[in-house]
Order: sequence, then structure tokens, then C-alpha cells
Amino acid sequence: MPVTVLQLCHCYTMPFVDISQQYAELMQRQGARVVTVFLTRPRDEALAQSHNSDKTVFLELRSQDVRGLKLGLLLRLRRLCREEGVSLVVAHRWKPIYLATLLQLTMPSLKVSGVAHALGQLQRHGRRLLFQLFGRRVHLLGVSDATRDDLRRCLPAAAHSRVQTLYNYVDFDTLRDRQLDRVAARKALGLPDDAWVFGNVGRLHPHKDQATLLRAFARISVELPSARLCVLGQGELETQLRRLAAELGVATRVDFLGVVHNAARYFRAFDCFVLSSRRESFGMVLLEAMAADVPVIASDAGGAREVVHSRVWRPQPGDAGSFAERMLALAELDDDARAALAAEQLAFASSHFSLGAIEQQLSQLELHQWLREAPQLADSQSQ
Repeated sequence: MPVTVLQLCHCYTMPFVDISQQYAELMQRQGARVVTVFLTRPRDEALAQSHNSDKTVFLELRSQDVRGLKLGLLLRLRRLCREEGVSLVVAHRWKPIYLATLLQLTMPSLKVSGVAHALGQLQRHGRRLLFQLFGRRVHLLGVSDATRDDLRRCLPAAAHSRVQTLYNYVDFDTLRDRQLDRVAARKALGLPDDAWVFGNVGRLHPHKDQATLLRAFARISVELPSARLCVLGQGELETQLRRLAAELGVATRVDFLGVVHNAARYFRAFDCFVLSSRRESFGMVLLEAMAADVPVIASDAGGAREVVHSRVWRPQPGDAGSFAERMLALAELDDDARAALAAEQLAFASSHFSLGAIEQQLSQLELHQWLREAPQLADSQSQ
């Protein structure tokens, strides 16, 4: 009888809907049956039909419905676990991890694995206290070594075997097939055919630090008169960043395109992808850029340094001069050298962040054993 896993997700916004698909596939390949639950947002019939879980459940809660101690929600999840014969919960992000931790108190043989997708998830004293009091049987996964180490620093008494790394992964072949060619991608984004385009994708947020990227671009704009900077994403800093571009004299050469649905399809529009984050838990966009055969520059921060293996292309966070130096150096490479760099980065990514590589990593974790062992069903647990 296969293990039934309850995959608990806060919502199905990007990138978490893709991550839920990845985890469902990964766990099914270990022989598990997967029931995915989205706590918030209305039911999406297309997603219900297309999601690769064995069953998809939409609780359709409002954000305020999952704040604080929600006994009614816990009872609802407990009932679902019993009805589906769940023996393992895999919870993504803080609120689902919190709920799964409390759920385990009422179902003692339930196993719980929480996945931290961001740095600083346990920095709050209350969260650390919850784990110290109630989470001693919960295992945590960080999406990078940087995220794992951040968790371990917050839980110094926890055995290292309880806090491990499981990288995100990309189906590189499928992604490459979906990505538009350079001409089509530029046409879709409204970018000139003859421009040299630096691309950046992410929230316009202090952690992503597009301000440093703008300052770096301004420094090299005279030496690269055909260059443009294309920024995909929205956020609280948009007005401030537009103002900064104008102050730096590059406003007419910076394209703020807002949120672009399924942005990875258009990455071949870029000649170079630049990630300027000061804090980065992993950097899925880096893998998506590499899949598009686009060379990558990424700040030497957090999980990004684990994706971009060469220090040559990892400038210091917040250092516009360091970014400008590398952006100019990459732009001055000839076509063959640039293609060779992109191929080298893709080869590294494929060997470390493909499904096969992550299955190998999973095989070293206790989660792998949980997915394969004979389940103790929820309906056999104490009432």
C-alpha cells in the first residue's frame, strides 16, 4: 500500500504552483500517493485538472482565515488526513509548516516535513519557541544550503539530521521546448532586435536590490551605447526605481515591463541575465535563464552562489562597481566565448538541479525513507 502524502500549500501563485507540481512528481516517483491542498484562493478548475497530484483540494480560505491559532482549520485538516489515509505531511512556507506542526500534536504518528523557501523563516522568537516546544519531531528542508544553515542557526539544539537541504529542480528539456526563440521573445516583450539586453526578473523589493543594478548599468551605459536593461516584475519600489533611472540618465534605456505571465518563456530575449539580490534563498530564475542558453551574473549571496558556481560571475551584493565590471566584461565577450560560458553554466545546472540529481539528493534524506515505508494510516491513530 503506498504512502499517502498531504502536500500543504498556502496558495497557488507563482512560483509555488510550479514547486507543488515538482514535489508531487518527486514524491510519486518514490511510489507515494499525493494529495495537494491549497489553503487560500478560489478553486481553479483548470489547475485542478492539470495538477499532477493524485488529488487536488482547494479550501478557498481568505488570508485572514489562516492567521493565528485556527482550531476549526486544524480540525478540517485532521479530518482530511483521516479520510485520505495520510501518514506524511509535506508543508511549504511558514503558515502551512505551523499548521502541520500543530496537526502532528493531535495525530502522534503523523510525520511532518516542512520546506523553507526563504531565508529568515525562523528569525521571529515566537516561531523558534513553537519548534522548541512542539516541533521536535518535525523535519525541515531548506531549498539551498544557505537556507538550511539559516534554519540551523535559529535552532541550534536541533540535530542536523532534522534540518537538511533539498534543492528545487527544473525539467530542463521541457522548459527549453517552451521557451520562445530570441526574435519571437523580443517581439513579445517589445524589445529592439539590435539592442544588447541585460535582463532581470523578480519583485521590485529591497532584497532584490534593482537599485544597485540600475547604478551598475548607468556606469557602463556610455561604453555600451546599444545596451538596454529590461526588468520584469512589480513591487513596492517601482516608483522609486523609475525615479532613480531618471536621475542616473538611463530612463529611456530601461524597460520596466511589470509582471509578465510565464516569464521564463521569454528569457531568450536577453543577452545576459543579472540577479542583483542582497538576500536569495535559491534563485529559480537563474536556472530558467541557463535553460535559455543565456549567461548569468548573480550576486554572491545566499543560495545564488550555489547555482552560479564560478566566482568570476558573482559580484558582491550592493556593489555597483563590482556588477558593472562583470556586466561589461560579459558584454565584451565574442559570440563563441559567450556561448561557451552559457553552455558551461547550463551543464553545471543540469548536473546539480535536474530531477535525477534531486532524486539522488532525496535518497540521502529521512524523507525518502518516510515515502517508502509502510504507512501507519491516520484512521489507525488515536481519536
